[in-house]
Amino acid sequence: MGQLRVGMVGHAFMGAAHSQAWRTVNHAFDLPLSARMSVVCGRDAVRAATAAATLGWESSATDWREVVTRDDVDLVDICTPGDTHAEIALAALAAGKHVLCEKPLANSVAEAREMARAATAAQAHGIRTMCGFNYRRVPAVALMRQLVAQGRIGVVRHVRAVYLQDWIVDPEFPLVWRLRRDMAGSGALGDIGAHIVDLTQYVTGELITGVSALTETFVRERPLPTGSSGLTANGRAGSGEVTVDDAALFLARLAGGAVATYEATRFATGRKNGLRVELNGSLGSVAFDFERMNELEFYDATTPASEQGFTRILVTEPDHPYLAAWWPPGHPIGYEHTFTHEVRDLVAAIAAGEDPTPSFADALQVQLVLDAVERSAASAAWVPVEAELATV
Repeated sequence: MGQLRVGMVGHAFMGAAHSQAWRTVNHAFDLPLSARMSVVCGRDAVRAATAAATLGWESSATDWREVVTRDDVDLVDICTPGDTHAEIALAALAAGKHVLCEKPLANSVAEAREMARAATAAQAHGIRTMCGFNYRRVPAVALMRQLVAQGRIGVVRHVRAVYLQDWIVDPEFPLVWRLRRDMAGSGALGDIGAHIVDLTQYVTGELITGVSALTETFVRERPLPTGSSGLTANGRAGSGEVTVDDAALFLARLAGGAVATYEATRFATGRKNGLRVELNGSLGSVAFDFERMNELEFYDATTPASEQGFTRILVTEPDHPYLAAWWPPGHPIGYEHTFTHEVRDLVAAIAAGEDPTPSFADALQVQLVLDAVERSAASAAWVPVEAELATV
């Protein structure tokens, strides 16, 4: 068995999730390549070394430039804030490395487009790229896509998608990097809204063509994180301005004519990770709720009226997507498995010489939707989404 030697940049929340995936993938799936966790990179030497020991990496580094040029790295896994994605990914591709980059792909359309073009050029040399939209890899979501593709709900007419969190409801929550536009690009829109944009386009197989949006920032100034110092525009010591949205809501139209609603907020008090997608079609409906991630709701309008009703499908059977690798029927899996499935698909594609999905082009298309949402919210007008080649 050949090896796929991985260097990961960033070791916080996403770094831990990706590490779990790299540690697990060859134990669960029979793959032609074995993932080897060569090096993890972080800015602080002590913390990076601790992460390497804790998360299972062979070594640690403090400069991502070293990681992308190391001889024992075939793939660079980017788990850093969005403002660094483009620079790291472009350098890795130039060095002939495969790249897995967390979502959203970049902080701007210009950066995302440059990354997508570099990825396309790298394909000619056998270099593969993928963006980490992990919710595609929930088995129930993959089954949802299959049902829609098979025509089981007919023509899609309505799409409803929400992603609700509440982790910054407290106005004293500090001004972390996710609340700064220079590092995060946007707020709830890019952080969690990107997921439901990608997810709905994935399950319907259709792209969003236009949006009408509004955004809101409810708490506009927050305390600086412990150890930070500085002043806000009004001169208040120890606090800083929130420069991203707290909530984003928008109407949309899909290429096939369906109408859609989207809501992404980090101010839904009591909601911790409430991602839900529902599709209504001419022959039925299907709905997914991440807080019940091993289930899918399916309504078949073609059955006799006396038998109609939403059916709860427990997605744990071995013939459901990904699940033959795990436990006996009826035994649920969890959030961490989505990342294992993600790297499983990536490793399999690299071994087969194929381009994995979602590609950087797919991720660019999501970025174009996010950009249209921001422009619509600023202008209070309907904004078409710029067309770009994507595979969804």
